[in-house]
Amino acid sequence: MPIRLRDVADHAGVSVKTVSNVVNGYEHVSAATRERVEASLAELDYRANVWARSLRTGRSGVFALAVPALDMPYFAELTRYVVQEAESLGYTVLVDQTDGLREREHVIASGVRSHLIDGLILSPVAMDASELSALSRGTPIVLLGEKIDRAPIDLVAFDNVAAARTATEHLLALGRRRIAAIGYQAEAEALSGVATVRRAGYEQALRIAKVAVDPALTREVHSYSRREGALAMHSLLGEGPDAVLCFNDQLALGALHALSRQGVRVPDDVAVVGIDDIEDGRFSTPTLSTIAPDKASVAREAVRLLHDRVDSPTSTSRRVIVGFELIPRESTLGR
Repeated sequence: MPIRLRDVADHAGVSVKTVSNVVNGYEHVSAATRERVEASLAELDYRANVWARSLRTGRSGVFALAVPALDMPYFAELTRYVVQEAESLGYTVLVDQTDGLREREHVIASGVRSHLIDGLILSPVAMDASELSALSRGTPIVLLGEKIDRAPIDLVAFDNVAAARTATEHLLALGRRRIAAIGYQAEAEALSGVATVRRAGYEQALRIAKVAVDPALTREVHSYSRREGALAMHSLLGEGPDAVLCFNDQLALGALHALSRQGVRVPDDVAVVGIDDIEDGRFSTPTLSTIAPDKASVAREAVRLLHDRVDSPTSTSRRVIVGFELIPRESTLGR
């Protein structure tokens, strides 16, 4: 038989109302009483009836996070931060993978699962501003990334144009002039729009430095993976680059692998910089110079905006841009 609130109340020597207040996170319970109730909850292995609470309060206590791919380290690391932030507010996080498919994004954003969640944090790839605007009137939504910046929906991002520009300026400051770029994508294939905006930042930096953008030094990729980075880097070697900006760290790690296999010295012959500051880059050989977006702030702001919107619905959308920093390591500075 499942443990009831009455069982916990009898065990702790308090009222059912007091146990309910503790379970639901209400503040007006003394520290000593809260501690006693929590000990009883743990000892009796009480499981809250989420459905009953949802019927009573109109809320499930669950946020959803939907990202294109959980096997991409950036999204895996971001997910960890979102879970931590949500837990600090008493929320559980339901994680969904969209694979960048419009139908999966539509199902999640349209509120088909709204009976399960109070709000959604979404990193869109396929859906556009008009589609999301029409769907956002139901379940509260916060968007991640710069792909959609004109929809009347809360958005959290970091400035990808400035990030790519800063990375390229770092290479220029080191005296590099044959700077390649790996990560171009056709508009329809651009993962969350990052290809477009990071390309813009790379080209801006070259124009400001009066260095021509050489199409021979750019490479399109099908995905932002190590394999694609290695293939692109291998094809670039005949063009004589002295540096390469990779539009994410996975591409950069693949490029490092290709350079090592060909006996090219990094950074002596070719300097390499990535974007995202995933943990693998701190342990590669050489360690990877990168742009580190403030992932903790992305998560904190996204959860805060969603929590605010659930508590106080408003028609006013908000746009939050978080910071980033350049982290030079061995792949550009040497040992």
